[in-house]
Amino acid sequence: MNVLQILPELNAGGVERTALEAVEALVAAGHGAHVLSNGGRLVPELVALGGTHHTADIGSKNILTVPWRIAGIRRLIADYKIDIVHARSRAPAWPAMFAARAERVPFVTTYHGIYNAKSALKRGYNSVMAKGDIVIANSNFTGEHIIREHGTDPNRIVVIPRGVDMAIFDPARIPPETAKARRQSWGVADDATLILLPGRLTSWKGQRVAIEALAHLGPNYHLVLLGDAQGRDSYVAELNDLAQTHNVADRVHLPGHDTDVATAYLASDIVICPSTDPEAFGRTAAEAQAMGRPVIASDHGGAVEVVVQGVTGWRCPPGNALSLAKAIGRVDQLTGPSLARERISEQFSKAALQSALLRVYGSFQHGV
Repeated sequence: MNVLQILPELNAGGVERTALEAVEALVAAGHGAHVLSNGGRLVPELVALGGTHHTADIGSKNILTVPWRIAGIRRLIADYKIDIVHARSRAPAWPAMFAARAERVPFVTTYHGIYNAKSALKRGYNSVMAKGDIVIANSNFTGEHIIREHGTDPNRIVVIPRGVDMAIFDPARIPPETAKARRQSWGVADDATLILLPGRLTSWKGQRVAIEALAHLGPNYHLVLLGDAQGRDSYVAELNDLAQTHNVADRVHLPGHDTDVATAYLASDIVICPSTDPEAFGRTAAEAQAMGRPVIASDHGGAVEVVVQGVTGWRCPPGNALSLAKAIGRVDQLTGPSLARERISEQFSKAALQSALLRVYGSFQHGV
């Protein structure tokens, strides 16, 4: 079986990481794993896993290029005897769908996010992600959204939560001195309480809310906003100005992109996910719990399924800085953060995702 995954690029992000996890599973099972994208920093890792990368500006939103992109995908399907086309993003999904239909191969989509649809035109654009022969939703929340938004037959939807690599996100493998050194590199003292917000620097991830919450906490609390600005320099400047306004600039740290997030989790005392828009799944919350860290997340979206209220973390109203601060201040009241790793391993591990994904691919071979 040869599977072609299609996404805009292979840089940092949950979509890209899940694509690589699919490559790993396919190769381990003796199948062919192909990825079409415009490239990125993860291409060498993909190749090391045994996958084949094909480079093209497949994620272009220029409608005039759609016929050429369809033709290019059709050539890949024919040349590499592709059995299944799997689209992971909207812009490349449109030519991927037409190519798959023309070549009469199954078309799979993964609905990775809760896409905004403020007009009929945008809703139509988003709808391609619900047009797969099988539509993979990364949470029950996402699955319900697909049905509500697009009227998709529930029988075509398969829920496969994003997976945490339990070997990488394992606190036992990271020496304590390594985590201590990470804190020092951020300028956070050993006796300070370190609050970590991992995620790209974009407004809906809740960095503003986190800074405002910090202003309600004592001077021993520090906030690390760990993530790639991806060119949003004006937003970074806005965050710095906000920290100055609230007199917490000396306790807000923006170290940028980090390839070793597991160590960052271990270096922290509390992990927060204060997204103002619903997260489709909440991978950060799952990873942090795998590392044994208490998590505070906004009480909407996929995080509701990942964070057990009062046990492995707290959920609070989105956009409410005071509620977030209060939740941070009572993490010691959680009843079972030590149980979080076991639960994540059972329900949200990479191994569980890979097994489920192979079953989806295999269902076409067996005529299901």
